Amino acid sequence: MKYIIFILFTVMTNAAAQLMLKQGMMSMGPISFEGVNPFVKLSQVVFSPWVFLGLCTFVISMASHLYVLSKVELSFAYPFLSLAYVAVAVFAYFVFREDLNGWRIAGIACICVGTVLIAQSGRRHEDQTVSINPDKIGTSEIVR
Repeated sequence: MKYIIFILFTVMTNAAAQLMLKQGMMSMGPISFEGVNPFVKLSQVVFSPWVFLGLCTFVISMASHLYVLSKVELSFAYPFLSLAYVAVAVFAYFVFREDLNGWRIAGIACICVGTVLIAQSGRRHEDQTVSINPDKIGTSEIVR
């Protein structure tokens, strides 16, 4: 559980990147590739300020996630990324005035409950690994 701060940082930077990408695409308007070189259009999208900032934030999020993966089990860390759905839905409601209806709130509640259950499973695993004292392991136990 001591890496939870890094996991939550990964979640929040992932959500922030999504919000920046949305802002960037809203500022560009609908994209059309008609009569335009697709590579030119793609470079316009990628290098627009909000989209570029969002992509850079994704890189930071990925670097943080790689650090987390080097420290904790994948089956523990990865489900926490679902909290990015929660953060994006809530922030999109306030920033972009997107709909946050009963079905979405119920889904958010399910995601939060599932994440709490997964976090509890990690706590038990951590407690089990901490309780092993290498000084009290006998030679016959090492051979097993």
